[in-house]
Amino acid sequence: MSRKKKDLPVLHQVTVADAGAEGMAVAKVEGLVVFVPFVVPGDVIDIQLYKKKKNYAEGRAVHFHRMSDLRVEPLCPHFGICGGCKWQTMNYDAQLEAKQRQVRDNLERLGAVDCSGMRPICGSEQTSYYRNKLEFTFSNRAWRTAEQLAKGEDSHPNGALGFHIPQVFDKVLPIEHCALQAAPSNEIRLAVQRYAEENRLEFYDIRNHTGYLRNLVVRNTSTGDWMVIAIIASEDTAPLFPLLDMLHEKFPQITSLQYIINTKMNDSYGDLAVHTYRGADHIEERMAGYEGRPDLRFIINPKSFYQTNSAQAQRLYSHVAEFAELDPGDTLYDLYTGTGTIALFLASMCRRVVGIEYVEEAIADAKENAKLNGFGNTSFHAGDMAQVLTSEFIAQHGRPDVVVTDPPRAGMHEKVVAQLLKAAPRKIVYVSCNPATQARDLQLLSARYRVGRIQPVDMFPHTHHVENVVELTLVR
Repeated sequence: MSRKKKDLPVLHQVTVADAGAEGMAVAKVEGLVVFVPFVVPGDVIDIQLYKKKKNYAEGRAVHFHRMSDLRVEPLCPHFGICGGCKWQTMNYDAQLEAKQRQVRDNLERLGAVDCSGMRPICGSEQTSYYRNKLEFTFSNRAWRTAEQLAKGEDSHPNGALGFHIPQVFDKVLPIEHCALQAAPSNEIRLAVQRYAEENRLEFYDIRNHTGYLRNLVVRNTSTGDWMVIAIIASEDTAPLFPLLDMLHEKFPQITSLQYIINTKMNDSYGDLAVHTYRGADHIEERMAGYEGRPDLRFIINPKSFYQTNSAQAQRLYSHVAEFAELDPGDTLYDLYTGTGTIALFLASMCRRVVGIEYVEEAIADAKENAKLNGFGNTSFHAGDMAQVLTSEFIAQHGRPDVVVTDPPRAGMHEKVVAQLLKAAPRKIVYVSCNPATQARDLQLLSARYRVGRIQPVDMFPHTHHVENVVELTLVR
C-alpha cells in the first residue's frame, strides 16, 4: 500500500538515465526505479515522489541542478500541462534512438527475437504540424494552472475547448496553440471557442451529461481538403447552424462541414448518423505509389480511419511492400485491413488481394476506394478475425502466398496465429504499433518462421509511440 503523499521523500540530485515507457523518463536511486515525466536523459534533478511501490516509484521534478545536453525548447506553450507530446524537450535524434532501443528491447527480451536484421529507424521528415486529424473536447470546467489559481484568473469562465488533462476526466485544458496540425486548425478551434462564448452556447458538462457543445473534430489532407465535424448533445440544431455558417464564411478552406448529434453517455460516434451541412460528405487524400507506380486516391469519410501522419504512412507502406517481395501471380491476405490502405498500396503488385477487418464501415470504405483506384482484384470481408480466417475461408478465397498483418495494440488472437502457421504463406509481414505484443506473436510464429529484416518507423514525433515492421520467412 502506498504511503500518504506528504510522507514521501524528495530525492536529491538524481541523474535521469533513460527515456521510458508511456513517455516517462527513468532514474535509478539505490536500486529503486523512479519514473518522472517531462524530463530528459542527462537532466540532474530533485524528485518529489508521489507514488511508491515495492519495486518502483513515480515522482515529479521539483528542481533542476543541471539541464541535459539533449534538451531543446518545447514547440508547444502547453508543454508540461497538456500531457501529450511528452518528448518534445528531447532533441529528435535522441527520440529516434530511444524508440529504436524500445523496439529492440521488447523483441529481444519478450520474444527472444534475433534482431541482427534490424535497420535504422525511419524518422519523420516533418516533426511538427504532421497530424491530419485532431479531436477536441468541450467542457464547462476549464483547467487552470497553479499560477492562474494563485492570481484568481479565469480566462474561460464558460468552459474550455481543448484536450483532456491526464487523469482528470471532467476538466479540459483550453488550447491556444497546438503544434500538431497545420493552419488553419488552431484558427478554426479558437473561432469556435470565441463564438460559443460570445453567443452563450453551453459547453458540455462531462460529469452530469448536460450542455450543448460536446466535441469538435478537424481533419485535413495533403490535397488541401479540410473537414470539420461539430458534435452536439441535443436534437435542437437551431443554435448550431449559425456557428457552422460562421465557419463557412470565415474559412473557405473547409470543403466538408458536418455535424453529429450525440446524446449518449460517452463520446463515441461510430454508431451515429453524420449530417452534411455544407460541402462534400468526405475529403480526399492522395498517396504516392510504390517505386513510381501511379498515385492512389482515398476517400475519407467522417468515421474513416486513415493514418494520421500522411507522409510517413507512405514510407511505412513502402517498407511493407519491400519486405513482402510480391510476385505478379501471388495471392495476398491483408489482415486487419481497416479501410484497405495497405491492401490497395500493394494491389498492383499481385494477382489478388483479400482484406479482412472487424469494422463493417471500414470495409465499405475499402470497397469504395478499390473502385476509385480501378482495382478489380480485391475483395474485402467484415467480421471478427478469429472467426473469419478459417480453413474454409482460405479454401474459398485461395491459400495466401504472402500475408500482411497490422493488428491493434493487443496483437493477434492465438487462433489467428494458429491459422497462419497452418496456412504457411511463404512470407508474413507483421506491422505493429506495440512492440511488446508483436514480440509475443513473433515467438509463437517462430515455430515455422524466421525473422529477417526489421524496420522501426516513427509515425508520431515527440511521443513514445513507434511502429515496427518485421519480415518473416517460412522455414518449415
